[in-house]
Amino acid sequence: MELKSIMEHDISPEAASIPSNYSRLIARALGLLTQDLPTLLTNTQITVEEFLEESTLLTADQQIRLLENALRISQNPAFGLTVGKMLTPGAHGAMGFLVNSSPNLLTAMQAFQTFSPTRMSFVRLELIAGKDWLECHYHLDLDVSEEVQRCLAEASAITFFDCAQHIIGKPLETAITQFKHREPPYHQRYAECIPGQIAFGHSHTVVKIPIEVCRIGNISANQQNYLLAFKQCEAMLSQLHAGENSVELKLKKLMLSHPPGTLSEEAAAASMFISKRTLARRLKVEGASFRKVRDHILSQQATSYLRDSKMSVEAIAAILNYHDSSNFRRAFKRWMGITPETYRNHL
Repeated sequence: MELKSIMEHDISPEAASIPSNYSRLIARALGLLTQDLPTLLTNTQITVEEFLEESTLLTADQQIRLLENALRISQNPAFGLTVGKMLTPGAHGAMGFLVNSSPNLLTAMQAFQTFSPTRMSFVRLELIAGKDWLECHYHLDLDVSEEVQRCLAEASAITFFDCAQHIIGKPLETAITQFKHREPPYHQRYAECIPGQIAFGHSHTVVKIPIEVCRIGNISANQQNYLLAFKQCEAMLSQLHAGENSVELKLKKLMLSHPPGTLSEEAAAASMFISKRTLARRLKVEGASFRKVRDHILSQQATSYLRDSKMSVEAIAAILNYHDSSNFRRAFKRWMGITPETYRNHL
C-alpha cells in the first residue's frame, strides 16, 4: 500500500524556495568567516549580503552549486556526516517542529513525505507500507554527481534517525538502510550516527522500519503544537505551489516562518532590504497591505483551529499570540463578521 502525499510535488526547480539556513550551516561546518564566503558562493549569483539574510531563498540549482563548492573547499569525503550531525530539529523550521510533536513515527514520516518540498524542493519521499515493514524511498529529482548524492543522503539519513530516536525514545536499531551510493572508504563511521543494518550500492536509497515500531507512541507528542506546525507547513506548501513571485507572497512566506502575528512591518521591510514605506507602496500596487496579509494568515489559522480542534477560544488566542482573548474575539469578528463561538457553533 503506497501512502500518498496530500499534495503533488510539482515545485519548479527554478523557483527560489529553499531556505538559506541550511547553507549557512554548511558555512559554519567549514569554519568560514565572512571574508571567505565568496568562495562558497562561486557561480551561485548570490551576494554575501543576501546569503547572510534569514529570509533569502535559494533555487535548487543554487543549492547544488553551493554544496559542490563546499565539498571542494572541505576536501572531506565524509562532509555529509559532518553536516548531518549539525542538523537540529530547529534547522528544519516548522517541519522539524511538526515531526517532533507527531503522535508516532508513522505520522512523522508522512509529515516528512508531504512537507519536504518546503525545505528542499528537489527531494522526494515515497512511503510504501507492507504487512510487517514500512519503506521510505528517497529520491532526488535532479541529476547530481555521486559525491553530492552521497552527501545529501548521509545528511538526510542522520536527520531522520535523530527524529526517530526522539519519538520512540531510543535508537532505531531494527531499521535497515540501503544507500544508492557505493560503499565509501569511511563507511565504518556510519555506525556512529546511523543505527541498524546498513548496505550500499542499491538501485536507490531506502529505509525499512518494522511497522510495530512506527506505531510506538511519542511521549513528547503535543496536539496543540502539532496542529500549529501542521497548519504552518500546509500554508507554506500551498504558497510554493502558487508559483507566484510577488511582494505579497514574499511577505506571506516571512510571516509563516515566524510565530503567528509576531513579525512587525519594520522587521519585514528590513528582511527584504527595503524601507517600510517602500514595502507599503509595493504592496499597494498589488492591491494588498501589511495588515491585510497578516489578517488573512491569522484568520485562516484561527478558523482552522476552530474547525479541526477542540481547543478553547482562549487556547487558540494564546497560540496566535493574542495575550488577551477579548482582543482575539474582536479581531475574529472583524475578519469573519461573527464571534469565534458563533463560528464554531455554525459548523
